[in-house]
Amino acid sequence: MNKIKISTAQFENRSGDKPYNLSIIERLSKKASSEGSNIIAFHECSITGYTFARNLSKEQMLDLAEFIPDGESIKKLIEIAREHDIAIFAGLFEKDENDNLFKAYVCVDKNGLVAKYRKLHPFINPYLTPGDNYCVFELCGWKCGILICYDNNIIENVRATTLLGADIIFMPHVTMCTPSSRPGAGFVDTELWANREADPTSLRLEFDGMKGRDWLMKWLPSRAYDNAIYAIFSNPIGMDDDQLKNGCSMIIDPFGDILAESRSFDDSFVTATITPEKLIQAGGHRYKKARRPELYRDIIGQDHKSEQNVIWLNSGEK
Repeated sequence: MNKIKISTAQFENRSGDKPYNLSIIERLSKKASSEGSNIIAFHECSITGYTFARNLSKEQMLDLAEFIPDGESIKKLIEIAREHDIAIFAGLFEKDENDNLFKAYVCVDKNGLVAKYRKLHPFINPYLTPGDNYCVFELCGWKCGILICYDNNIIENVRATTLLGADIIFMPHVTMCTPSSRPGAGFVDTELWANREADPTSLRLEFDGMKGRDWLMKWLPSRAYDNAIYAIFSNPIGMDDDQLKNGCSMIIDPFGDILAESRSFDDSFVTATITPEKLIQAGGHRYKKARRPELYRDIIGQDHKSEQNVIWLNSGEK
């Protein structure tokens, strides 16, 4: 494996406005390519918008969703990737020939669709069907995986994707700044966003506190550290329907250290150079080799009733 440059982006999407969202994806992809990036990653449902879907009927969801790879948005992504010679990760709602609906995330490059992943633990809309497969594939000479948002909070998903060979896991989200039972959680006042130029400090304090980044730092670096992988976290900035999101898109190395993080309120991206040496040097590489699956195979694999607390439907926090 050779070193590569990866960018992770954040932007303020418009609900249901695919042409606009794709125009931002194109602008940022072009800029990242011109600065030498091999790959750029965008957030969950970056093409379609996300939170507004909680109020959509099945018919409206089917109108919004697309077939993959034959939908117009995928064709446009491939066109952008081909024109600017950059691999692109982006998300949207998918439908199949039986009118099943999925939360999908794709990777395309100049040659077409590279990979498609369906979220294993979807919510936001009751008509979404869970995916049933992990996704590991080769890109730029590296083994990559995808886990969407809440999928990353179930730690078995990250370990399984790693054991299937992934050295880089792309982790698109729409998260933070929503209520939950944990101390310090809650919405951020949208007036702070409207007043961000005059008073950036008050907004940054909210975004960086327990409503936002401080919560993320409780668990995200550990996913990279424990599994000795690069974690590519992408999250929107600004208004997503009636909820405010705080960005913090970042790239974390196998030591759990942040290599790059967006601190901008604007549509933007940050870039880091990924090198293979850390995959072996990091402690997680040793931990994986020290595992004794015979001790816990039957424990981890035992049947149980999977439950998804309905509070997540409206909160959006993962």
